[in-house]
Order: sequence, then structure tokens, then C-alpha cells
Amino acid sequence: MTAQSMTARRTTAQSQYATFLVGDHYLGVDVLGVQEVLRDQHIRAVPLAPPVVAGLINLRGQIIPQLDMRRILQVSPRQTAGADAGVATFSVVVRTEQGAVSLLVDEIDDVVELDASSSEAAPRSVNPQVRALLTGVHKLQHRLLLILDIRRTVDVGAESAGEKD
Repeated sequence: MTAQSMTARRTTAQSQYATFLVGDHYLGVDVLGVQEVLRDQHIRAVPLAPPVVAGLINLRGQIIPQLDMRRILQVSPRQTAGADAGVATFSVVVRTEQGAVSLLVDEIDDVVELDASSSEAAPRSVNPQVRALLTGVHKLQHRLLLILDIRRTVDVGAESAGEKD
């Protein structure tokens, strides 16, 4: 491969993101960091756990902590009674250095492929606590795709749970 063709490949690099919704936030994570996506997992509560820890799920014998992305992103809590009762929940299981962690999200969307060079810094209008969890944003036709940094997000969950040094 010539240096010119390597440069051409780099400038047309595409990134794939698994996308999902949490409240009004349209978020994506690098698809290579996603282990799997699950629907309606039984969540076991953890006594005395901080609010960001939704509980634990059993994934084929592996016990995985589940972080509530609404709490991490400071979005109003899910309604558990009335019209919202029975609404499906979704889990995005991501791989981290410490093992698998599940992110409890509202809705799953598609895997999107975007030009890596189109990523921009998050606008100042994004909540500073949310902005700290992002690697960037992509402007799509009708909305912004916020690219979530898995490591930072899981670190926030660990800090809230008192597991961080």
C-alpha cells in the first residue's frame, strides 16, 4: 500500500456507533465496545446502592452491574406507574477494563456509520456534567448524536457507588 492510499484511507475513516435514547438525549457508543443489547432484563436491586446503580442483572450466569443512564445524565426518573407501567427497558452491555457493565437506556436505535472527521466538540448548551462524558458530537439531519465515552461513564457510576479511588 502506498503512502498516498494510506492517507486517502485515513481521511475517509468511518466510525460505527450503537445508538440509543435516554430522555431527550440521542447517544451513541463505539460499536466495538458493545458486547450486546438486551431487552427487559430482570434487575435485582442492590440494598444501599447509590441511585445511579439500577441493580444487577444475570447474563448467562455472569452477574453484571447495571447503571441507570437517566441518573448519570441527570434526566428525570422513569415513571413506574400508570401509562408507563410495562414499558420495555433496554440494556446496552459494554466491555470495560473491569469487565462487562450494563447501561439501562430508554430505547435502542440503529447502528450508524459516520465519517470520523465530522465529530465536533459538544456545544456549550449541553449540561456540563453530560458534556464531561462525551468524546464529541455529530450533527445529523434532525438532531445531534452525542458520542458517549464508555470509560468516563462507567467511572462516574463507580464514583457514585464509592468504588473509585
